[in-house]
Order: sequence, then C-alpha cells, then structure tokens
Amino acid sequence: MDMRTVVVGTSGTTAEDVVAVARHGARIELSTAAVDALAASRLIVDALAAKPEPVYGVSTGFGALASRHISPELRAQLQRNIVRSHAAGMGPRVEREVVRALMFLRLKTVASGHTGVRPEVAQTMADVLNAGITPVVHEYGSLGCSGDLAPLSHCALTLMGEGDAEGPDGTVRPAGELLAAHGIAPVELREKEGLALLNGTDGMLGMLVMALADLRNLYTSADITAALSLEALLGTDKVLAPELHAIRPHPGQGVSADNMLRVLAGSGLTGHHQDDAPRVQDAYSVRCAPQVNGAGRDTLDYAAVVAGRELASSVDNPVVLPDGRVESNGNFHGAPVAYVLDFLAIVAADLGSICERRTDRLLDKNRSHGLPPFLAHDAGVDSGLMIAQYTQAALVSDMKRLAVPASADSIPSSAMQEDHVSMGWSAARKLRTAVDNLARIVAVELYAATRAVEIRAAEGLTPGPASQAAVAALRAAGAQGPGPDRFLAPDLAAADTFVREGRLVAAVEPVTGPLA
Repeated sequence: MDMRTVVVGTSGTTAEDVVAVARHGARIELSTAAVDALAASRLIVDALAAKPEPVYGVSTGFGALASRHISPELRAQLQRNIVRSHAAGMGPRVEREVVRALMFLRLKTVASGHTGVRPEVAQTMADVLNAGITPVVHEYGSLGCSGDLAPLSHCALTLMGEGDAEGPDGTVRPAGELLAAHGIAPVELREKEGLALLNGTDGMLGMLVMALADLRNLYTSADITAALSLEALLGTDKVLAPELHAIRPHPGQGVSADNMLRVLAGSGLTGHHQDDAPRVQDAYSVRCAPQVNGAGRDTLDYAAVVAGRELASSVDNPVVLPDGRVESNGNFHGAPVAYVLDFLAIVAADLGSICERRTDRLLDKNRSHGLPPFLAHDAGVDSGLMIAQYTQAALVSDMKRLAVPASADSIPSSAMQEDHVSMGWSAARKLRTAVDNLARIVAVELYAATRAVEIRAAEGLTPGPASQAAVAALRAAGAQGPGPDRFLAPDLAAADTFVREGRLVAAVEPVTGPLA
C-alpha cells in the first residue's frame, strides 16, 4: 500500500496521483480550498432550487425527460431514482483498480466546486476510498456520452448504502453493511447531487491513465528486446547512430534508437552481417525498430497531453460557473478521450506485430544466420520455441482485432436526445486487453532473444554487458535458458511477469543508465 496522502484540490489532479490511489491504495484528503469551493457552489444550487423557474438537473428531469418540472417534495426521490435506475450494468465485474480510478476522478471533478455537491458528499467519497470499499461495477453499460453513466451509478449507489461492494478483504457484501462496518453514514442525496455523481468521463480517463503508465514500461522493454534480437541475429548497430535519426527528427524515434544503442554497447555480436552470410541490410523488423517504436512513443506523448487536459477538467452537466450561473453543456462527451484510447490500441498492435516478426526470424534457420531451428536443443527431437511463436502470433492477431476503433461507432440513446455517443468506455476496455496482450508478446520475444544470445555466447561470441544483465535477471526470475524441451508455459509466464513488472528495464539500467 502507498502510505502517502493525495490531496484533492480545486484544479484537477495528476496521472501519478490516479495511479497511486487506484493501484497502491494512497489515502485521500480534501483540501481546505476544495471544501470552501464545494460549500460556495452548493449555496448557488440551493438558491436556484428555491426559485419557481425550472433549472436543468436541479428542478427538472434528465435527458429526454428534462422538460418536466419537479416539485420540491419529489427532488430527493428524483436524485435517488436516477442513481438506482442508471445502475443498470451487466456482465463481469470491472477490475478493482479501474473502479478506484473511476471514483477518485469523479471526486476530482466534484471537488472543483463546479458541480454543486455538498462537502459532506465529497467527504463520503473519500472515506469510501480510504476504507478500501470498492463498488461492484460491471463491464457493460457505458456509451461514453453523458459520461460513463452506468459505471458511475454503481459507485453512487454504494455511497447511498445500496447495492453490492467489495470490502478490503476482497469479500463482496451489501454496501450498507460495509459502510456501517467502517463507520460511514450513507449519503442522502439532494438537488443535483445524483446527476453530478454520474456525469463524467472518469472511467475511460482512469483506464487511459493506467494504460499510459503500462505502455511507457512496455515501450522501453520493447526497445531492449529489439536490441537483444538485433544482437542475436548478428545485425549491425550502425543504423542506430544519432546522426541518422537527427535528419528525421521525430522525438520518439531518437529516444528508441538511443535506448537500443545503449543496450548494445560493448557487444561482441553486432557488426557480423558481412561475415559468412553477407547481407547489405538487416530486415525491416530489425533495422526499423526505432522508427516503429518511436512513432508509438510519440503517440503516447500525444495521448498524455489529452489525458492531462482531462485531468484538469471539471466534467459535469450542468455546471456551476464562478459568476453564479448554472449552465448546460456538452463537456461530458467522451470523444477526446475515446480517440486517443483507440489510437493507443493501434500503435500497441503494431508494436506487437514487429516484435513477433523478430521472434519468427530468430526461430527460422533460413533467416537466423546460423541459429538452430526454433532455437531447439536437438531439432527434430526437440521442438524448441516453435509453439511459443504460435502463442505470440495468436496474441498479435487478437491485437489487430482490438485495434479496430470503437470511437468510429455511435448508437443513439435516450429517445434520440443522446444521438451521438463516443463509445469511449468500450475503447478503454479493449485497450486494457491490448496492453495485457502486448506484455505477453514482448515477453515471448525476450524469452527467444535471450535464448538466442546464450546460444551465440556458447559459440564464443560475447554479448554486451546489458544483455548479460538481462539474461541473468530473467533466469533468476524463473525463465530457464537453452536445453532440451520442457514444460514451456511456466517459463513464458515468468517472462511475462518479469516484463510487466518493469524488471527487464530495472535489470539493464544499472549498465545502460536510465532509459527513456
């Protein structure tokens, strides 16, 4: 558990804070400025609620039912009803870290003072997160317009003491029991509060932030595996020279080339492409790794800019403005986030594809420049890594399907009032699968490349110090080296965990220095 405290103010939050709360259980506090802003905006909502004129979200119905003016005695029921009726998700449970990110980001917007929610409601949100209570949220229910309505409704239901939630011990119980066990009083929603708890891009944004953190690690890991494959294939590192990348100055390309060059420093395997089986150039999957990896890195940077803007945003409808107006708007539309979620799925698929092509090259005796078929100990008796590449290829094929953009789709809802939606939640859900697949794909290349490097070392060619560090750390993690066939799945699982947890990067950086 992260023991630090994240203070939620009025001006948004950071990606680092999202990850700390969602994944590491960091505690949350509301700043004094946030409490003051909450109280001030609530005074405005209360004043509007007392007027005879209807105000959307305060004294009217919602969506296609916004034309009905709701009398004061029915407004508390209206807020409860919107939460109950919108908590209509179906399918498997969403991961705990996603739900925590969802709730934290909703609290971020509530604390901005633009939603009209009372301070005690915001404090209850923080208390629930700090208690380790996680609402049960389901896979299906969000169209990514009017925000992630169903997922956020299940979270709001927990604040009301209704529905189911998971306790800190991992047991699912009625939410009311969990709140009581932690001394948390259920909230009694008032005007606008139910709506304000539901109307945001928080689920898709939380998944974007966590995907970016994971992909940063995977792109650096893929630079390392590309370098190891180049080394094992006796390729040339001349294509990584800084002056070559300076004349095509895409930032990510230069970073990836520099990472690879540092991994290959001191290698006795590079530069043999003109030896017994001369080749003028290495194959594209080897020679163009910086261009492909780098383009993906630039895409991550763009997605991070969009995420940063959204993290600084107050996403609600209607919103309370500093001059006291309460205005309807369309800021809840998920298009900006949905587009970059889809963009990341595309570049992740391409990175997986180029990793698989290098793996296949390492295993093919006609293209591996002297390595044994399938890196087998006794080819014919042993199959080596033949089926590891099948598994990798299956993952790549799935990645290509996941790269089909969800945001290109729209389906009308709410009696055609919400007639163009972003599908950003769907884009985020498939990106999470793509990131998981990519970690496995990189792990298979790592496993193949380290075995190939060890085979070269046994033949008298000395790998670079960074490669030796990677091999030693991977073997210590439980992924075994060359030898007769054995049960391979545990080795691949160990390699997957090694990559996913950032241990590959950590293994080589003492040699290379910090990699970008």
